[in-house]
Amino acid sequence: MPKVTRIRPAGPGHQVVTITGQGSGPCHMTSPCPDCPWRVDAVGVFPAQAFRHSAGTAYDMAQHTFACHSAGAENPRICAGFLLRGADHNLSVRLKYIQGQIGHVHDGGLELHNSYRAMAVANGVSPDDPVLADCRD
Repeated sequence: MPKVTRIRPAGPGHQVVTITGQGSGPCHMTSPCPDCPWRVDAVGVFPAQAFRHSAGTAYDMAQHTFACHSAGAENPRICAGFLLRGADHNLSVRLKYIQGQIGHVHDGGLELHNSYRAMAVANGVSPDDPVLADCRD
């Protein structure tokens, strides 16, 4: 199981959980949750600040991953939407794939944002926000 390394408030009723790849056991969700922020039909569920906090997970060679909000801090998992659309340049995720720790992940036929930047902008982060400058598409 991934290890929670940081929890930050991101608006009323919202928090951002940062996880690293440490630990054992299941490490990821296999499909996007009903209100997964990567889903196009879930725009507006989470405040823009949550996307500012999590932008670093989409930076080249990032070592922190985008956690599933439904799994929570008590049962941390890597978000399926992130694995499908935002993790190509994430070092932790790449290593987990190489080590065989990430199995099948599917979108369930749902429309997902094409990149972290697209998701963040759709949820109120300005395209010119410096936090998005290093996001890889």
